[in-house]
Amino acid sequence: MMKKGLKNLAYFVTGLVILILVAVVYVSIALPNVGDPPADFKVENTDEKVAHGKYLANHVMVCVDCHSMRDFTLFSGPIVPGTESTGGEVFDQKMGFPGTFISANITPAGIGDWTDGELLRLISTGVRKDGSAIFPIMPYKNYGQLDIEDLEAIIAYIRTLDPVKTDHPKSKADFPFSLILRTMPKKANFTKKPDPNDQIAYGGYLVKAAACADCHTKFENGSYIGEKLAGGREMEMPGGILVTSNLTPHESGLKNWTEDMFIQRFKRYSSESYIPEKLAPEDFQTIMPWVMYSGMEESDLKAIYSYLQSLDPVENYIEKFKPNS
Repeated sequence: MMKKGLKNLAYFVTGLVILILVAVVYVSIALPNVGDPPADFKVENTDEKVAHGKYLANHVMVCVDCHSMRDFTLFSGPIVPGTESTGGEVFDQKMGFPGTFISANITPAGIGDWTDGELLRLISTGVRKDGSAIFPIMPYKNYGQLDIEDLEAIIAYIRTLDPVKTDHPKSKADFPFSLILRTMPKKANFTKKPDPNDQIAYGGYLVKAAACADCHTKFENGSYIGEKLAGGREMEMPGGILVTSNLTPHESGLKNWTEDMFIQRFKRYSSESYIPEKLAPEDFQTIMPWVMYSGMEESDLKAIYSYLQSLDPVENYIEKFKPNS
């Protein structure tokens, strides 16, 4: 009887191992799968499109924020001069990521051999030209729900940047996340941008484009667990733990903020006289790229404010910074 039981257990274990191997092979070979191959098209490179792409990449979607190196010895981690759009910023295990992910050079020296269709697929689905998946610190799932014309504008803009050669190491996901990563890309589902006169709908579109919810939603163990935009996500900064703010219209969030207060919170960093403060190790620090967002048009900030005020209020009182000492 015991021998028969051991024999059955051996069959079960063998079968389980085979299933796991089949799953690993399938994920490794068949995924990611986002449907059609990259579109065969070329973005029309007009002055208007480039200007719009520049605005989005620097002040709304802030692509340049991650695709540059930031100096976190200064408040809000401004971009290190000379590194704009050249990549090299590291997101690794020390920051809670399942691997070491390094932002890419998006100047023509880094993307010169990519077609516009390959760039569009990368931005909107998270799949590189070689078919591999990127880590979603770039919120491609959000971008895949935007108006395709906005993504085309960004492609037109980065094509005009001065080419700067770099030699960054390749990103590498830890095992087994390296397999999970391949399951994450999804086919894009583009939408039309709402009429700016519909402040709430247009503001919601901008919030999605700026991926506000990615930071302002509680996140633990690789998953979002809190109410969307109610804050509470913890991020390790040089001097302590930053906890993101509640953006819903609750007493613990933005209920008592007027539209003007909201706009001025951004615009205070737009003055040419503003110089980021040098911080001591234990000082409050934020990952929010205030200087970049300060360039957002007031009409867009008003729309974002209207959208945030339309949300259901969520109680979530935040201790914004927990110093190490």
